[in-house]
Amino acid sequence: MDILLIGGLWLDGTAWHAVTPALRELGHQPRTLTLPATVSTTLDEQLAAVLAAVDAASGPLMVVAHSANCTLGWMAADARPERIASLVMVGGFPQADGKPYADLFEIRDGVMPFPGWAPFEGPDAADIDESLRQQVAANAIPVPEGVARALVHLTDPRRYDVPITMVSPEYTPDQVRAWIAAGQAPELAAAKHVEILDFDSGHWPMFTKPTELAHLLADLT
Repeated sequence: MDILLIGGLWLDGTAWHAVTPALRELGHQPRTLTLPATVSTTLDEQLAAVLAAVDAASGPLMVVAHSANCTLGWMAADARPERIASLVMVGGFPQADGKPYADLFEIRDGVMPFPGWAPFEGPDAADIDESLRQQVAANAIPVPEGVARALVHLTDPRRYDVPITMVSPEYTPDQVRAWIAAGQAPELAAAKHVEILDFDSGHWPMFTKPTELAHLLADLT
């Protein structure tokens, strides 16, 4: 099956380099995506890049989105509900229509740089050693302000028919259910097919448990 892999904020397609060989060995065709990210890039342009990859697939495909970019995967499901067979959200959940996309950290000179590891201390980054921290920080791509501060636009209710799997790395499935029950994830509450899976890792399992993540994804196809 074709599997489109979208990394979270500050990541490019190389973030999945240890996941893709395992997926190929399991009989799948993974494709990674590096989103456009200049100072002037907009959220619409990043969505267009995702939709171009979706449209280039030979048939319905699985889209895997990570962290804050789970919203981008959900926007793709909104735009192409007939093309996306399933959506896997790793370590994140989608923002609702009209909400800011990812206005999470300080904007400087038109971009949101990687803020360093201090905001992620604890379960998020407990499994990332110093060497990997340095590598990820060095490769981090600043997020354009036109992406981070853009408002999410969702229009097609058919998105709620797209099956969703929530992969819970640094938090538990029970926490996800509590967030949904509390109204903190209205898009998930409205979705018709949501499965929540536990995954024992920090926030970036593509780096720390790539083979295990590949097997989990393969099991979902």
